[in-house]
Amino acid sequence: MTRELIKGNTAVAEAALRAGLEAYFGYPITPQTELLEHLAARMPELGRPFVQAESELGAVNMVYGAACTGKRVMSSSSSPGVSLMLEGISYIAGTELPAVLVDVMRGGPGLGNIAPAQGDYNQIVHGGGHGDYHLLVLAPASVQEAIDLTVLAFDLAEKYRIIVTILLDGSIGQMMEPAELPPMQPLRKEVPDWAVSGTKGRERRVLTSINLDPPAQEVMNLRLMTRWQEVEKNEVRYKEYFLDDAEYVVVGFGTAGRVALSAVRAAREKGIKVGLLRPISLAPFPQKILEDLTKSVKAFLVVEMNSGQMLEDVRLVVKGHKPVEFFGRMGGVVPFPDEVLTEIERLAKGPLTLEGHPRDRWLARLREEIG
Repeated sequence: MTRELIKGNTAVAEAALRAGLEAYFGYPITPQTELLEHLAARMPELGRPFVQAESELGAVNMVYGAACTGKRVMSSSSSPGVSLMLEGISYIAGTELPAVLVDVMRGGPGLGNIAPAQGDYNQIVHGGGHGDYHLLVLAPASVQEAIDLTVLAFDLAEKYRIIVTILLDGSIGQMMEPAELPPMQPLRKEVPDWAVSGTKGRERRVLTSINLDPPAQEVMNLRLMTRWQEVEKNEVRYKEYFLDDAEYVVVGFGTAGRVALSAVRAAREKGIKVGLLRPISLAPFPQKILEDLTKSVKAFLVVEMNSGQMLEDVRLVVKGHKPVEFFGRMGGVVPFPDEVLTEIERLAKGPLTLEGHPRDRWLARLREEIG
């Protein structure tokens, strides 16, 4: 197929349709509203249910109900809207249902603003709602990657009976790039053997997240944890750039990782042996490659569009064996490549330290810069 110029939000919506999306429930919020608007036109054209709910709370509970039928279902929102959905997300996880959620992040906390940010990392990657469960989280850094990961998300959701979240910031949602959309897949005709579809000719099935017997609840939790171990074993994804001879490694996801790649290339032109690790699966996190890099590189630089949320996961893997530094911009401010380049040059000049928290050093520099 040929490539076409397409906006990120529209691309994700159309990719979901072509992957066999059977029902969508959502509520408008910038900067993801184009996704909802595209589906508002296309789903009725294809004879598929589209519902603009009265709120994010309504939308996620509609997803819950529709997921029980075994259909391919999805919702999308942005940071404060996703916060409202977390209880329903926990219910879906507790019922062991597959679903896809798209989170196009914006500046926060609170209502914040509609500029791109990455402040949802903790609420999405580390569980969000109550209880012991994980979301499988995929973070694209381009429109094409957003398309490909959206298609993959539905397959992974069904394979593991899990919620898969496409976590992208407003930059990816709003940018236009040439990309290739997949062919339209036919809708599935088979019904999963766990789904509720009417009891004619079979025993009734009960799908619920409430279990008043603690030992039985623990068994369910153990089943979720065992399934997550399979996800950790099979679904780690990342991109690596210039790591073969790297003495320094930048770690960044989504737009921050994309900006960091430009800085890494510029640093390479200056003779600095630096590489980039861009996690695509944020959960499961690419721990093994980070552990291996810790044995060979001098230091790490984590770049994010927040105050250092993935930073803590990197530090947990590195375990103080090598210095870790941090550079971030907050509130919807997107870092420039030259800012990241300056941080790389600072790292290469040293001195390198294992003392103190990297966030403290970054905050001191940021206060000096912006007052």
